[in-house]
Amino acid sequence: MEDPAMSVEELSVSQRSDRRSFTALIAGRAVKRRRLQSVEELQQAALQLISHNHNLSDLILEAGSGAEAGGEICEGAAGSGYVPDKNTVGKVGASLLEGELRRQAGELGVPVGVLCVQVVMEKLTGLNLRGTGETAMIDSIQRAELAVLLQAVRELLCVFSPKLLWQQYWKTQPVLEVVYCLHAEEILPLQNLLHSEPAVCVWLVSQLQSLCGCRASDPEDEEVQRRILSAVVSVLVGSGFEDSVDSAVSRSCCSVLDHMLSWLLDSLGNTDPSQSDPPAAAVWLQVFDPALLGVYVSEETLRRFYTHSLTHILTHRPRLKVSDAISMQSQWSFTKTPRLLTDLYCKVCMVFSVEVVLAHLQQVLETREVNWQNVLSCVSTLLVYQTNTHSCLRELLSRLLTSAFESYDVERMITAFLLARQGALEGPAVFPSYSDWFKLCFGGASGYHGNSKKSLVFLLKFLSDLVPFDPPQYLKVHVMYPPFVSVKHRSLLQEYVSLARTRLADLKVSVEEMGLFEVVSGAAAEDQLQCPAQQDVEKAIALFQSTGRISVTVMEASIFRRPYFLSRFLPVLLTPRVLPEKPDTRMAFIEALRKAEKIPAALYSSYTESCLRERQVHRAGVHSSQEQEGNPQILLKAQLQELRRLLSAGAAEGDVRAQLANISHSLYSVCADSPDEPVTVITLTLDQPPPPHTTAVVNVILQSFCQCVLEACRVSPPHRQGQWAGQFVKMLLGHTKIYTALLHRVSLLLQIQGPSLAAPHVLGLAVFLVELHVCRSSCSPVKLSSPRCICVSPAEALSSVLPSSTKTHMDFSLRLCVCAVCYALCRSSSHTESLSHFIPGHLYKQLMFLVPRLLPETRECVLAVERSVCGGQDEAASVSGWASVTDPTVSVRSSARALWTHSTVRNLQEHPEYQLSFSEWLLAELRVQRSVDALTDTERQVYEHWVCQQWFLPQSVSSGGCGGNTETACSYIINSLLDMSLQPVQDPSAPPHTDSCSTDILSRLQELLWELQFSRDQSRTEREGGHFLWDLIDQRCSATSGPEHMGSELELQRILHTCNRVLLALPAAVLVRVSRVGGRRVLDCRSLIEHINNHQRRVCCPAGVLSCSLTTHFLKAVLSASAGCECPAEAVNASLSQIHLQCPLLLFSAGRWWGFVRPVLCSLWGRLVGGVEPALIQILNDCHQWASRSVGGLCADSSAPAELLAVCLHSELQGSDAECIKSQLTLSERNRQVLVFLLFLYITDFLSAQLSSQGEKSVNHTKDLSGHLLSLLADSSDWLALFHQSGSEQSIYRCVSMVTTDANIRLMPFAFYSVLSCVDECVMMRALKAPGFLYTVVMSYAALLKLFLHGHTAAISSETPQQILSKAQQIVLKCVHLSPHSALTLSQRSQLEAECAELDPEVTAALSTLHPDDLGFDF
Repeated sequence: MEDPAMSVEELSVSQRSDRRSFTALIAGRAVKRRRLQSVEELQQAALQLISHNHNLSDLILEAGSGAEAGGEICEGAAGSGYVPDKNTVGKVGASLLEGELRRQAGELGVPVGVLCVQVVMEKLTGLNLRGTGETAMIDSIQRAELAVLLQAVRELLCVFSPKLLWQQYWKTQPVLEVVYCLHAEEILPLQNLLHSEPAVCVWLVSQLQSLCGCRASDPEDEEVQRRILSAVVSVLVGSGFEDSVDSAVSRSCCSVLDHMLSWLLDSLGNTDPSQSDPPAAAVWLQVFDPALLGVYVSEETLRRFYTHSLTHILTHRPRLKVSDAISMQSQWSFTKTPRLLTDLYCKVCMVFSVEVVLAHLQQVLETREVNWQNVLSCVSTLLVYQTNTHSCLRELLSRLLTSAFESYDVERMITAFLLARQGALEGPAVFPSYSDWFKLCFGGASGYHGNSKKSLVFLLKFLSDLVPFDPPQYLKVHVMYPPFVSVKHRSLLQEYVSLARTRLADLKVSVEEMGLFEVVSGAAAEDQLQCPAQQDVEKAIALFQSTGRISVTVMEASIFRRPYFLSRFLPVLLTPRVLPEKPDTRMAFIEALRKAEKIPAALYSSYTESCLRERQVHRAGVHSSQEQEGNPQILLKAQLQELRRLLSAGAAEGDVRAQLANISHSLYSVCADSPDEPVTVITLTLDQPPPPHTTAVVNVILQSFCQCVLEACRVSPPHRQGQWAGQFVKMLLGHTKIYTALLHRVSLLLQIQGPSLAAPHVLGLAVFLVELHVCRSSCSPVKLSSPRCICVSPAEALSSVLPSSTKTHMDFSLRLCVCAVCYALCRSSSHTESLSHFIPGHLYKQLMFLVPRLLPETRECVLAVERSVCGGQDEAASVSGWASVTDPTVSVRSSARALWTHSTVRNLQEHPEYQLSFSEWLLAELRVQRSVDALTDTERQVYEHWVCQQWFLPQSVSSGGCGGNTETACSYIINSLLDMSLQPVQDPSAPPHTDSCSTDILSRLQELLWELQFSRDQSRTEREGGHFLWDLIDQRCSATSGPEHMGSELELQRILHTCNRVLLALPAAVLVRVSRVGGRRVLDCRSLIEHINNHQRRVCCPAGVLSCSLTTHFLKAVLSASAGCECPAEAVNASLSQIHLQCPLLLFSAGRWWGFVRPVLCSLWGRLVGGVEPALIQILNDCHQWASRSVGGLCADSSAPAELLAVCLHSELQGSDAECIKSQLTLSERNRQVLVFLLFLYITDFLSAQLSSQGEKSVNHTKDLSGHLLSLLADSSDWLALFHQSGSEQSIYRCVSMVTTDANIRLMPFAFYSVLSCVDECVMMRALKAPGFLYTVVMSYAALLKLFLHGHTAAISSETPQQILSKAQQIVLKCVHLSPHSALTLSQRSQLEAECAELDPEVTAALSTLHPDDLGFDF
């Protein structure tokens, strides 16, 4: 016998060296001795050999390696000619061993089974396979020898007693791996052990914990550890939850699993989420992976196991009370829960639907004491990982509240409030905020408490009971958004509000510190670090910027929350700073508050002084505040990198959602110094820089999102990627500042940097737009900086800024649109929603604009849109389309061409929101720069002609076309030209209008107008009503406000300037219609006359005269249209006579520019008609000849109208010296009216010089000439009609008000006194004798006073208002004093006294001094 002190290794070596093995002996005999003829001979020979070797332990090992022994024998006998079977050799060894065991058992007088167990135990002892209680695994050498031993034992099962073996091995502290091997070799099933000894369950729990704690050093140990867990847990689950299993065994198995689950929960409960995960707990967590159990457990058994585990988790150590849960709930959000614990929730709940889990959760809550931390963190995990948990949880909350108010059950109320608050902790992307949920449930009369007073009392009693335990953020919600209470029960609510305010005061949270716009989501107080007043100021400024008015909330706070308004809001608003040169929104808001008397004068004065000091300090180079620095991006970058890794590895959707929750939590930390506040409308502007602390974060987010899209697309197409992209966007919506800055950044990228973006960035932006459109219902509306832009969804707003003005812009926009549509098409193939759910309307319209323009072969497809709705989408086609846009070898135009063949994409045009209208196409085409267009000039002409004539002209109006109406098409074009010219330039680098395609569009307009004119000439019929062209322009001009508003005149001037450009580009003949009256065709100039009188007159510069080009064009229109009449000369004479009476401005302008106009008109008349020229042309020729002779000093008489003579004379005198002009102007009875009109023209020049600031020289020149003309006309009362028309003279000089501008008409009283002030006293005395002079003087003075009171003299800069009024008053008083007795009638004096009673009492008193007897009588 060997030395017992020898080790197993030494014993093995000794046996190999000192004695030849049983196998070697047999092999040697097979080679050296004669060949054995039969199995019996072989057995006999073996028995003789065994008789010399009585060590049964070694024999067992030899028999256990029978297969190898058989192999060696066969190899050794190969040369002898007889090769025995390997199995035969192994069985021979086993049978020989069995025979020897029986022989020795007979000699010893013991059962053979007992001897066999004794021999196996001796070998186990020799292999040192007894446990120490600290390990559950053996090493690799022991594992190999144990395998040999167990192979032999399997051969001896017929004489072996497994139960006796377990009894003996139990005494030696068993090792779990040995027991597992006995179970795996079907020697000792584990099921039989669970009820064999009372302490087996305790031992098994200890061994399982040790097994989980073992750190595998190589892959073999890891695999063995996994197999042991799988086998043991399969037995425990199968025996514990199968219906047919004995109850005692079932209880034992459940006990072991419960102890292990408690051990896991305890180890995770003591772990900080920021620390690394416990490795032992991570090993046992594998138990809940269904793949580990394999096929050993049925599906129903697995469900029972998971249900039991979920119940155990929810009820594990229920130490916390409900009051503790209310106070500590904010620490149990998803991001603050250990990762392994969230993994446990996912694994346990994954085999059930969310409805089943929540139903079981409700059952446990109603029947058991629960661990509130596990319950609430489990709910958070479900919300994060399962998309439909949101709706299911809201249904559960509704059921709980309904049941609670029906039976007045406080337990269900507590449950509902805790679950709602837990959901709110995960942010708005996952669940509504607590304030929104509370308002929805209790903020209206239809709330759960609104059916009776008892329900209201129950709710208020419940909220009152929560007050001692509620965190302040929830108390704020209850105070700021209290439950709806009828008027008669208002006192009940006041009691609760008082209690809550008292509690807030105890917590040192002042009610007055609550923000005006504060929305409490239930987040922990430590996340809300910024002063509420700062948030209120930013929100109030944003609302002021979007609405132009002070918000009602601020106005109410200035009255009802005055302490907070004065002590918190205003100091933050009036923080001293360096004021910008151009007033910004903040300055405008402060000024509005000051005008509303909401800022105390002392506080405002202090603010202005402090701002001045800040400017001085800034100029000195010293900054009063230091910019806060920080690097909050490190953790965020790491988490975004982890998200990218998960997507590239094809991770489960739940893992991705969990990572998004971690990113959301990091974003809260990044913006902790500037928390989010609600935004009603987001305004996107190019010139508004984003906050500096968000710029870097936004860049990181955008870059990471694009990388994640690329990685996810490499793994699978979009319809197989899950909802990660949508969840990413929804997560951003919960961070208002980051989200707003992100929109600004994306807008900037699309408008400015689009062509320079790489393909992955374009792909990422396209996906972002689609996902942003999908969640549009959760987004705040967006308004672009254009004042006429309405609020739209963010995706629509960003799609509308896609550039298409140059070739590079078109290529970029086409690539982005194609990527977005392909992505949406692929996504929609696996969803029930239609394609329209994924594509923004503006983006599709941009694609509609670009595809036919850049790809001529697709134009037929545009016209041949399939009107039948497709029965379904071809998923393969959708995937192939997506593959084409992600393949760098495929051009974007090829992808667009293939995409346009997809009927589902084309059929989107059936929806109104996706129909590209003619006006939208026109605006897009007008933005194209001709010099850098993708099309040549010829290609562009062909394309635009196709669009107008074949696409939109025949298209129905409901589809955005013209319905075959040429007038409608012309109206669209004109409106678009006007809109394009009137649009403000947002981008300084934008192309000027001169490089746009307006000239090409005008060519299309001319084509359509000539077509319209030709069709009318052929039909010989005219529709009733006005001219559509003038109707359209008048409608645009009438959109401005009243004529007395200065801003409206400037706006009208802009509009008319643009309209005139269009008018001058049109054929003159289309401006005047030919109508049939009494069987004859005559010219209809009414629309032209009304347009000039109503609009052109108001903006003439200089006043009283149209531009030369407009004058020529309008007169050409009259002459050109006359060619369609039977007698052109007669038609022209009739029209010009009508113009002379109703539109003198056109003839005044013709007289002014006659030297330029005459050659054009004479040439046109000669080409069209020939023969005698129209009468008015001859009259204007005579007038100019008369004016030339008069200036030359020749006496001339003319029968032409005085006003035309005055205009021609005024034109001839332009540029002459004042003294020379005076010497040529003489008074006679024949030219008195000419001089009156000439005085009017010079007064008009004087006012124009005043308004346009032409300089003192020009003002004095025109005033001097006006004074000279007045001295000539002083004895007559004709000139007074220029300032106050009355009596019979009104018919002669009434045209003056139809010529000059409204501003000049208002300023005539000022001109009156300006001219009077420059004449000498002799002229004044002569004027006093003229009839009606005093009446005109006083009425003009009253009008002058009103003029200054209404502020219409702001543009007059020659003298101060006090100087002007003082001189005028002196003139009035002097005239009243010197006027003859008959200067005024009794009614005139009464009228003047009434006019001046409130304006100037001194003048009224002077008028009253006139004795009644001195006054004339009224007849």
